[in-house]
Amino acid sequence: MKAQVQDEYMDWPVPAGPICEMNYSPDQTCFQLWSPKARSVEVRLYDQGEGGDVARMSCGHIHHIFLDKNEDGTFGGVINGDLKGCFYTFVVKDENGNLLNETPGIFAKAVGVNGKRAQILDLSTTNPKGWESGVKPVLVHPQDAVIYEMHHRDFSIDASSGMLHKGKYLALTERGTTNGQGEKTGIDHLVELGVTHVHLLPSYDYGSVDEARLDSPQYNWGYDPVNYNVPEGSYSTNPYDPAVRIREFKEMVMALHKAGIRVVMDVVYNHVFDLKNSNFEKTAPGYFFRWNNDGTPANGSGCGNETASERPMMRKFMIESVLYWVREYHIDGFRFDLMGIHDIETMTAIRRAVNSVDPSIIIYGEGWAASTPGYDANKLAMKANVHFIKGIAAFGDEMRDGLRGAWYDDKKGGFLVGIPGHEESVKFGLVGASYCGGVDLTKVNYSREFWTGEPCQMISYVSCHDDLCLADRINVTLMARRGKKKSAEAHEAECVRLQKLAYAAVFASRGIPFIWCGDEIMRDRKGVRNCYNSPDSINAIPWRLKSEHKDVYEYVKQLITLRRHLRWHEGGEYHFLPVKGSNVIAMFSSGVVIILNSNRRTITQEIPYGVWQIVSWSDRPPMSVSAGALPTFKGSSLKVPAQSALILVERS
Repeated sequence: MKAQVQDEYMDWPVPAGPICEMNYSPDQTCFQLWSPKARSVEVRLYDQGEGGDVARMSCGHIHHIFLDKNEDGTFGGVINGDLKGCFYTFVVKDENGNLLNETPGIFAKAVGVNGKRAQILDLSTTNPKGWESGVKPVLVHPQDAVIYEMHHRDFSIDASSGMLHKGKYLALTERGTTNGQGEKTGIDHLVELGVTHVHLLPSYDYGSVDEARLDSPQYNWGYDPVNYNVPEGSYSTNPYDPAVRIREFKEMVMALHKAGIRVVMDVVYNHVFDLKNSNFEKTAPGYFFRWNNDGTPANGSGCGNETASERPMMRKFMIESVLYWVREYHIDGFRFDLMGIHDIETMTAIRRAVNSVDPSIIIYGEGWAASTPGYDANKLAMKANVHFIKGIAAFGDEMRDGLRGAWYDDKKGGFLVGIPGHEESVKFGLVGASYCGGVDLTKVNYSREFWTGEPCQMISYVSCHDDLCLADRINVTLMARRGKKKSAEAHEAECVRLQKLAYAAVFASRGIPFIWCGDEIMRDRKGVRNCYNSPDSINAIPWRLKSEHKDVYEYVKQLITLRRHLRWHEGGEYHFLPVKGSNVIAMFSSGVVIILNSNRRTITQEIPYGVWQIVSWSDRPPMSVSAGALPTFKGSSLKVPAQSALILVERS
């Protein structure tokens, strides 16, 4: 493609009304496609989602029509008769007279197998019983959220999951499932753990799994968008029937809501699976992407292309897509992949649009790009600019790498393994990347300024789907640091202590805590760092681990309970206590003291004089939250065991 002048695209007409490429009624179906530079747009009808014959209508042998061009850049037309169940595609003839490949459009809402053709469907027929009257779980403030990131196959595919619909949306509708030892799995596990939100890895229609070959095991995280507004077919029980994937996705959302859990969608508007063959490029060539001066695609995503959110139609698309998932699928939150590629104005507009429907919907994303985007960095939703975007959060990688070590070298350790110099990065995360006089910014990794306007604009985490999961990272780092001198039992015991210490820090933060699925039971992924397409043998959660690591599970569960009860994350008074030596952090908030000791020895920590109740001690079995079962002491100092966390409450 020839080099394009970016501003030329800004002059393309944009329709005032909503994007509606297909509008069905029993009497007629209206079609519309936005393609301002096209010479012509044709609609083709089929009787199947893949292969098959052209559709034969009762009103005649109509199988295609040409649409009329409108002044707003759209082409529109009507076919009379009841077309319900037919599939359709658009064919654009570009300004040079070239026929582009068939596309279901940029805003298809129902598609056949592998998303090649859209279907004419009455969406109301896909609603489960009680869908319209369903009640969402209450969320008073974003800081009350506890987010659990999960992949559909990881969560349910293992034989020990006890779930019937393994790897499917419907797995998250099953109640009463257990592992072989009788421990709860599935949705009951999430309820028992106490999470408020399930963050689903990409669940829109993506391109890296062949839905026609589901008899052969396939795995992908799904960061390969094809049709942004349709559920992925491989997670349904029948990818050939467009209504099934829609209905089962809604059943999953409804079941989670009934269980008191909200649902977050992982959205990837920053790039597409295949630029040349994308629905964007087959509809309005050039417009939806950023280009370098030499005509090559800009590549801030690291996936070969990046979208141009600043262009009016791309911005409109993103806003309407998010609102569609909110209204049609009752989604409660969005995680933006590589949010730093999108411009601030677009992200602000999305937040504003969502607020008009439901202000309690949470929005967060990765405040960075994979490489330098083709747009002014000062106008992008990078982490450093998050304070300009009220109501949107970003991941706090300062805390993540302060705890576990640098992302670019798995053998490098951090605070958890007792390497001095990472305390300020962890403290930066503990205050939610918001102003606190007790943090020395000169010693914080990645940031020299606080970047949030309020603590809930930072996602507090130590592990996610990317890179090594926490258990693997701790294991690799310990082995690199200390070799094989310890016995297997001693090594395992140390890994358990550090897993607990890591999540004590995550939940102590004033930001929004975030868990990668299985971390609460110390799942590993066999040391594979980038397992986006690894087999189930690497990615599946072995649910037997809930029994084997019951102490870790109960500890994380207790942290969630204590955070909800004691609410140290929302206290106005929040400061760090003086410590002696390195690898110790002690903080005070609203009558609660939290001490993190990553040294391999017991330390003595000074605290404000008073009567204190110990509510959590990570090196001991979780304690009952009831006051009668908790030890108390009076004084101004106490001993904190090696590699442990301690939480105390001041008795009034």
